[in-house]
Amino acid sequence: MPVGTQGTMKGLTSSQVEELGAQIILGNTYHLGHRPGPEVMAKMGGLHKFMSWKNNLLTDSGGFQMVSLLKLAEITEEGVKFESPHDGTELMMTPEKSMEIQNAIGADIMMALDDVVHVSTRGERVVEALHRTLRWIDRCVAAHSRPTEQNLFPIVQGGLDVELRKICVEGLVKRNLPGYAIGGLSGGESKDEFWRVVSLCTDLLPKDKPRYLMGVGFPVDLVVCVALGVDMFDCVYPTRTARFGTALVDSGTLSLRSKSLKDDYDPLDSECSCSTCKNFTRAYLYSLPNSSALIAKLLTIHNIAYQLRLMRRARQSILENRFPAFVRKFMELQYPKHNYPNWVVEALASVKIELI
Repeated sequence: MPVGTQGTMKGLTSSQVEELGAQIILGNTYHLGHRPGPEVMAKMGGLHKFMSWKNNLLTDSGGFQMVSLLKLAEITEEGVKFESPHDGTELMMTPEKSMEIQNAIGADIMMALDDVVHVSTRGERVVEALHRTLRWIDRCVAAHSRPTEQNLFPIVQGGLDVELRKICVEGLVKRNLPGYAIGGLSGGESKDEFWRVVSLCTDLLPKDKPRYLMGVGFPVDLVVCVALGVDMFDCVYPTRTARFGTALVDSGTLSLRSKSLKDDYDPLDSECSCSTCKNFTRAYLYSLPNSSALIAKLLTIHNIAYQLRLMRRARQSILENRFPAFVRKFMELQYPKHNYPNWVVEALASVKIELI
């Protein structure tokens, strides 16, 4: 899912994102709750109409800001009191308030408010966060006023502790909700720790409901985690890296600062049908100033298109029973010398996809 934190992708209109084939995008409850606010969105008939977006929306609960805005947050059993980074005003984000805002936003999938701790946290704080997450899911379910229109997903927490993750998954699955997210990762843990927690969660979560890994977007990570059983992802990586002048391609990344592109008249990606690849050469993109708003926009278009196409290719290979071959070909392009990271080799081997 492309990330439109405040109801927009930086530099792109909703129609441009739709043209890329995006079927769902992500918005953030905390930021949308501050600006424009639930009252404005309710008057407009929800975020779909407000941002002129016809397809699906998913909203995060605001829980992640417990980590990203920790210095501005106070966490209690009632909820999380935030100080706005925009104007200093306070917002008390309780499970009930999160549901109220998300019901006004009208997202097709809405996330339950969870107690999020940094992935490096150990000890009693992780245990506290896990059990509070389980208590808060019941408050979210009770406060959810549009259950037949909006799907509520809980978020599996528990840090890097295998037993705590098991407890959380068991508790959430008992609630029998429409889908489940895996949270609290991609925050600086080792890749070996990362894939093992993902694998544990996907093994335990229902196979007939969506499994969503939050905040993960590096192409190699996406392909490995699809192999481990994940269905949905979101990340700012493709759009953020575009603003730094980097394009995503099957061989890895392509920096538009590279002098080798000066006389390169190929598109960024010959297999890509996005408007950037159809209309502009690498040499033209290289000629644009690094700080140019145009280059950020053109690379944002391409990087979103690349990620969406990567996931479509993975899905199609699953439907055609050739996913292992797809994975091997992708990894060979990423690592032409076959110097695969150990974590990739071990993760894929755990699901019987051998690279070596």
